[in-house]
Amino acid sequence: MNLVTLPTVIATLTIALGAPAFAGGDVAAGQKVFNKCKSCHTISNGDEVIVKGGKTGPNLYGVIGRQAGTYEGFPYYDSIIAAGRAGLVWDEEKIARWVQNPKAFLRDYLDNPKAHSAMTFRVRKGGADVAAYLASIGPQPEPEQPEKPVELTN
Repeated sequence: MNLVTLPTVIATLTIALGAPAFAGGDVAAGQKVFNKCKSCHTISNGDEVIVKGGKTGPNLYGVIGRQAGTYEGFPYYDSIIAAGRAGLVWDEEKIARWVQNPKAFLRDYLDNPKAHSAMTFRVRKGGADVAAYLASIGPQPEPEQPEKPVELTN
């Protein structure tokens, strides 16, 4: 019988719990794949231009964690706005699926065979890489703080 030591268990759990839920992408590869995306999308944080690109798609800075269809001032199609209102918030897994087939993603998400997307380009290979790249250059999420215990008074 194999005995697992407590330090081994703790180390394994620390690694497993500390890893993102979807960690399949390669940031460097995603940066290369994103070169295809920049014909329509820019990545900029205010005046800091990270990737100069087109404006036919929304700015993708901070897209991870953003509600779909909500980048201020961008004229989204109705389907992506509806998906955002239905609760779609971009994470790496959803971005990876989106870039493979935006129309199919929306039709599945909304359960609507008529849903459509303005994005017609598809990333056949490297969707997880693009998602990892976008996550790496956006604002880092705030670490979750444990809730303070409620003090009961008599």
